[in-house]
Amino acid sequence: MTTRLIKGFHVSQAAVGLRFIHWLLGILIHIPALLYFWFKVRKLPVTATLLDQQMIRKLQTDYDQRMKYFNREPNEQEKQAFISKEQALIKKTEQQDRLNYSQFFEQLLRSRLFILMTLVPGLFLYLFYFIYHQGLIRFIFERLLATVFVIFSVIVIVFTLLYFSPQDPAQNILGDQATAAQRENFETLFGLDQPYFTQLTERLHGFITFDLGTTYQGYEDVLLNIENRFPVTLTLAFLSLVLAIAIAVPIGIISAVKVNSFWDYSFMFVALIGLSIPSFWQGLIFILAFSIELDLLPSTYIPGQLASLIMPVIVLGTGLSATIARMTRSEILEVMHEDYIVTAKAKGLSNRRIFTKHALPNAWIPILTVIGLQFGAMLGGASVTEKVFNIQGLGSYIVDKQFIPDIPAILAGVVYIAIMISVVNLVVDLLYALLNPRLRAELND
Repeated sequence: MTTRLIKGFHVSQAAVGLRFIHWLLGILIHIPALLYFWFKVRKLPVTATLLDQQMIRKLQTDYDQRMKYFNREPNEQEKQAFISKEQALIKKTEQQDRLNYSQFFEQLLRSRLFILMTLVPGLFLYLFYFIYHQGLIRFIFERLLATVFVIFSVIVIVFTLLYFSPQDPAQNILGDQATAAQRENFETLFGLDQPYFTQLTERLHGFITFDLGTTYQGYEDVLLNIENRFPVTLTLAFLSLVLAIAIAVPIGIISAVKVNSFWDYSFMFVALIGLSIPSFWQGLIFILAFSIELDLLPSTYIPGQLASLIMPVIVLGTGLSATIARMTRSEILEVMHEDYIVTAKAKGLSNRRIFTKHALPNAWIPILTVIGLQFGAMLGGASVTEKVFNIQGLGSYIVDKQFIPDIPAILAGVVYIAIMISVVNLVVDLLYALLNPRLRAELND
């Protein structure tokens, strides 16, 4: 336990920001420790003046003995220069050897009795040391802090844009026939007559306490609406991602292995078509073909019926699979020309072993980046597919509410998507550490 705390203490001294947090969290411990340290340092056995005089006499004696040994006449100017030089060197050595507060506090951390006595006032400081003693834990903790910062930044930016939007919620909901008194009552009911900072503070407080408020239209509970709609969007995006990876990665690998062949040109041509097709047009074509003409699949989403998700998943996964396939091909081709691949070939390794053990693991890093980014984009951009197939998901919910604008509903939807994107990025970063030995070593260091 003490070893981990000491290691975390060393890491906290490596940067100015970490040192500030170290002092801020442990101020209740540092104040008495500093007082004790200063009291201990001031208990010097002799005065500094007496020490300097003794040092000068000793250096004078050393100089005279040197001159006598080399049979040279003493020179007063040379003697003073020698004394000044040696005195400065001795003082510098003493300052380096003198115990400073960091070393003193490290000695205190080695004592379990000290840790037990200061456990209550130093709980947050010791948690800080424990988090920063190991690279992977520190990495996850810093990513979570960044996620919290991103979420609050999203709330502030989105609320500011909606607040200064020319759209008037009272007019859009009540209509042009509403009287001035009715609009005033509407604004008073939802707090729209309050200043900007007052409304922003209430929104931030609501997210912290999980009280997202009610919608302007229908007076519905926002949190309940999000809980009902978000699982559908998440399921649609996740299934589309699985489908895209299952199709795109093998296609990209085959295209890279058989580069400039018929299969390579055919797969990349299909991928280019997949990137070019608008999702709304593809969805309408699917409805006409498989629902109206062939009557094989339902044209709209039906909760609890998996068959109604087949067409939305294919439509949403088409563009993603094309992107992943092209990225897989390009990255594998780039890796195959690296020096370590040439070395593996020179050692006589088989092509299969070179590809599976050396090429593919090193090509996964940028592919994972694209997958993570595209998954976040699907969460936010699934609104078009949801509208085409009449899916009551989070994307279509935000689109419907933004024309009012229904600030509580839009804020909640955007923040939920921001949270999911941050979680996906955290998972991708952790996969980096698992797949990349160099990054794993940097985290441990």
